[in-house]
Amino acid sequence: MNANLSADLDNEEAIAYFTWDDPMSVREIRDRLRNSSPPERLRLLGKILREARDTDVWRFVTPEEVSRYWKDLLPHLGRRRRFWEWLFGFWRERGLLHD
Repeated sequence: MNANLSADLDNEEAIAYFTWDDPMSVREIRDRLRNSSPPERLRLLGKILREARDTDVWRFVTPEEVSRYWKDLLPHLGRRRRFWEWLFGFWRERGLLHD
């Protein structure tokens, strides 16, 4: 499938650039995050954290949600794991995020 990937995440019908290996529209991502089984939701959250620009992640999930599922998300973070560990550690140290 040759999907036209897009960085226009304001467009619900756009195919999100970070779903290059499993093309999904912004609307479909939101629907799956709301309605999928817990393992599928974790897989998709991990994909977003791993593949999307960090500033785009917050269009789909809150820091509190990521923190809530942190231990279960760790295996899904791949090469971005250290970045997220650093960021969440930074926020926790400064009292911006609580477990």
